[in-house]
Amino acid sequence: MAEPRFIHLRVHSDYSMIDGLAKTGPLIKKAAALGMPAIAITDFTNLCGLVKFYGGAHSAGIKPVIGADFNVASELMGDELTQLTVLASSNTGYQNLTLLISRAYQRGYGVDGPIIDRDWLIELQEGLILLSGGRRGDVGRSLLRGNNALVSQCLSFYQQHFPDRYYLELIRTGRQDEESYLHAAVELAIAEGIPVVATNEVCFINAEDFDAHEIRVAIHDGYTLDDPKRPRNYSPQQYMRSEEEMCELFSDIPEALENSVEIAKRCNVTVRLGEYFLPQFPTGDMTTEDYLVVKSREGLEERLEFLFPDEAERLEKRPEYDERLEIELNVINQMGFPGYFLIVMEFIQWSKDNGVPVGPGRGSGAGSLVAYALKITDIDPLEFDLLFERFLNPERVSMPDFDVDFCMEKRDQVIEHVADMYGREAVSQIITFGTMAAKAVIRDVGRVLGHPYGFVDRISKLIPPDPGMTLEKAFIAEPQLPAMYDADEEVKALIDMARKLEGVTRNAGKHAGRRGHCANEDHRFCAALLR
Repeated sequence: MAEPRFIHLRVHSDYSMIDGLAKTGPLIKKAAALGMPAIAITDFTNLCGLVKFYGGAHSAGIKPVIGADFNVASELMGDELTQLTVLASSNTGYQNLTLLISRAYQRGYGVDGPIIDRDWLIELQEGLILLSGGRRGDVGRSLLRGNNALVSQCLSFYQQHFPDRYYLELIRTGRQDEESYLHAAVELAIAEGIPVVATNEVCFINAEDFDAHEIRVAIHDGYTLDDPKRPRNYSPQQYMRSEEEMCELFSDIPEALENSVEIAKRCNVTVRLGEYFLPQFPTGDMTTEDYLVVKSREGLEERLEFLFPDEAERLEKRPEYDERLEIELNVINQMGFPGYFLIVMEFIQWSKDNGVPVGPGRGSGAGSLVAYALKITDIDPLEFDLLFERFLNPERVSMPDFDVDFCMEKRDQVIEHVADMYGREAVSQIITFGTMAAKAVIRDVGRVLGHPYGFVDRISKLIPPDPGMTLEKAFIAEPQLPAMYDADEEVKALIDMARKLEGVTRNAGKHAGRRGHCANEDHRFCAALLR
């Protein structure tokens, strides 16, 4: 295979909810179609697409480069925020990247979103490579203003702390001041011996997606497309250009292309997908496995005394329960989940001891006799012929998942208890994402295109309110939709644009029920987005 001549190192997916249009899967598919051996995704202050990106890229034979774009505050720039792209070159760099993101959210939101302090990079510099942010970085803005003293001050920070890991970013997408900045940056690079790198600041896959991208941005910002006050910050050229296009574009600065390949080679991160990192449940001198066995047998004894007060009947029934318990314990311990059962047992027992109502159990977890013995559930699975294999099966290795219902008014007490027990940084709520669903995307696109409310409402109401409804399904379910589509050019244009945006990530929120617990601080595994 020929040596690559260019690698995209600055790409936004739809998890950049400000300006990203492309979903992770199609991005990877496009990169594969273009024959790219590596690609980065650098969403704005998040790694939400990491699992899909990392797994999908490896499946496609593409090397994933992990990074993020940031708004940066520094004393040198006063109240003005600048931009910076941070790439992880090692596993330590990945952990530092996730910590940067977590700290940005802990710091709180500015008008432009989460912000990092430039000085955080001093502490967290190991394993990180920086791209300067182009004309919107601190060096870039100072160059455009002709403030050479400030350029030197900004640059000295990176020369001191990132001597061979800071690159002046060059972008050519036809936007204002790009060429002025580029020429100044190249002169600076020559004078100071700073390497340069070419990027295309990709926000969508194909050139023809630009109109849909502008609507995506306008939806986020709350403008209509024809509003003269709407910021025009993007270019039709911010698509995933081919290697040939980028080489032609930067034929006068070949080292900027070569450095993109060199950076991709330097970035080598292993994300341990499919592994479980549970908190260590305190078991004294016993192993977790032995402790589970002891607690389960003790619990079963109590349950049997309750179920069968008559000793003769209890003796008759015991073998069946004992056999089932041992089978389940063997499976649980062999699959490596004894700690999970003990953790759930503890916080459910704490809840009951502290006046927090807890449900009896539901879902496949009710099929576990161990769960019944540990008082995680209050349902005897043998009485109702419930199968343990539906909950945990060695033939289908996956994390067990108990559905536990807590009193809505007191559930926060349980969360606080778990955080106190295992460490606040090892316990988090789980993020969820809202996407542009069929009805909503029609309304959003219609509003941005400036259509009257009644016009948009008439189309939207034709879409059935069924769960999982898509525009494609709606065309089959509601004959009026294709009829309107064929008869009215404005309806056709609206629906065609809505199709391009349907399913794109629109917002993030907190999962109503689930929580994540891990063995160490969350940020060692993933970034924490606090709101």
